[in-house]
Amino acid sequence: MLSWCIILFGLGVMAFLDTIFNYGEIFRRINSVVFMLVSLGLLIRVYHMAKLGEKENLQNRNTQLEDEVTSRGTKPVEASQPVA
Repeated sequence: MLSWCIILFGLGVMAFLDTIFNYGEIFRRINSVVFMLVSLGLLIRVYHMAKLGEKENLQNRNTQLEDEVTSRGTKPVEASQPVA
């Protein structure tokens, strides 16, 4: 994630230098496309990490509930067959 942010910062610096020194129209097009692609990659990475964290929280809660059930001395209820 840090590398994505460094790339975005570098692109921002290059865009700033482009406005000062006026490198040309081709550089602006390439810079904007690369900036959009890196931003999209960063958004996908953040979304994936959020989903992974949510799944991890659910797994932790599940093990906590299983521990509570087994500490009471009762057998956990078996999962029923899914209805098709």
